[in-house]
Amino acid sequence: MPGTRPARDALSIRQLDSIAAVTELQWESLERRDNPFLSWRFLNNLENNVNLEKHGWRPCHLTACDGAILLAAIPLYAKENSHGEFVFDWMIADAYHHAGLPYYPKFVSAIPFTPVIGDRLLYSRDLSRRDAVADAMLAALMDRCAAAQSSCLNFLFCSTADQAALARNGFVQRHTWQYHWRNQAYADFDDFLSRLTSRRRKQIRRERKSIAEQNIDITILEGDQISADHWRVFYDFYCSTFERKWGEPRFTLEFFQALSRDMPQAVTLFLATRYKRYVAGSFTMKSATAMYGRHWGCNAWHANLHFELCYYQTIEYCIRERLDTLDAGVQGEHKLLRGFMPVRTTSMHWYQRPEFMQAIERYYDQETRQVNTQIAALARHNAYNSTINNELSNDEPES
Repeated sequence: MPGTRPARDALSIRQLDSIAAVTELQWESLERRDNPFLSWRFLNNLENNVNLEKHGWRPCHLTACDGAILLAAIPLYAKENSHGEFVFDWMIADAYHHAGLPYYPKFVSAIPFTPVIGDRLLYSRDLSRRDAVADAMLAALMDRCAAAQSSCLNFLFCSTADQAALARNGFVQRHTWQYHWRNQAYADFDDFLSRLTSRRRKQIRRERKSIAEQNIDITILEGDQISADHWRVFYDFYCSTFERKWGEPRFTLEFFQALSRDMPQAVTLFLATRYKRYVAGSFTMKSATAMYGRHWGCNAWHANLHFELCYYQTIEYCIRERLDTLDAGVQGEHKLLRGFMPVRTTSMHWYQRPEFMQAIERYYDQETRQVNTQIAALARHNAYNSTINNELSNDEPES
């Protein structure tokens, strides 16, 4: 009967060591709300062109099938470290260590190196028994967690729909925040500036004017307009940023080249030239409603060029293409001065040992109060005038 809870063994629940174990057609039959990072091609590109296991991400995606029909899936990785997650748990790993217990391996449902909100429980579009299938998959995942002697299950940057299913199965919430820009049906960039305070409006105009004064030009390239040479130029910038800040780059040149070949509609590259020589670049991805700022780099410092490439050009693009949201990612209070607002993000966690689960839940409750206070304080220092402030919300975005 539709909507009734199936027996757990009525489903075929499998753990896959590669996204290629299901076909693209099967995976794309699952709802992902146009999130490009959850597409089969993006995940397959990661597995083929990025050494995920070297960075501590081993694919072990979970699927639920009825015969040959894929009903649901969870993008999933076994982790031997906490790098590339953007929801930091080093403190909890240290607590396990001091208790004489292993914290790794752990299971993480997320997109490697990509702190973007999205569904983690993916369902067939016509599936009517979603709660029952989700419960069966999560129960199976908990069994696998015990068998692998894994400390915990982590679902990072979850959508609101996922949070309800995970809470029902005993997961606890943890919150942090990001900075997003929201399109208020602006006619153009000047219309956007008109909604800001006079001080911020003048600041942005000065910063943009300085780009022209430095004889810097911006070229926007999309999809198959991005040549192999363009990617090589950008990749050098990307690597230089990692070498200065974080060490070894995560993505490869082949990964970026495959994106514009396999997902041309989702990729945009902003390149800056000075006297016809490339000096900087920023890489974004997009859906039908949102743009996601991902990486940038340069070969020398130029005043305000980071703001121009990563914020003003992308905001202008979103206005022109009528995209609703620009996700500028984690960190960076300077984004507030340029029209971005803090938004709360949610991750869900389950710990195998009840004594740790209880202590961590108390810690997360205290942390949530601090996060809410910080988000409210940040929001009060936004760039908007009082009229548009009344229209903007700091609530957690839906994905």
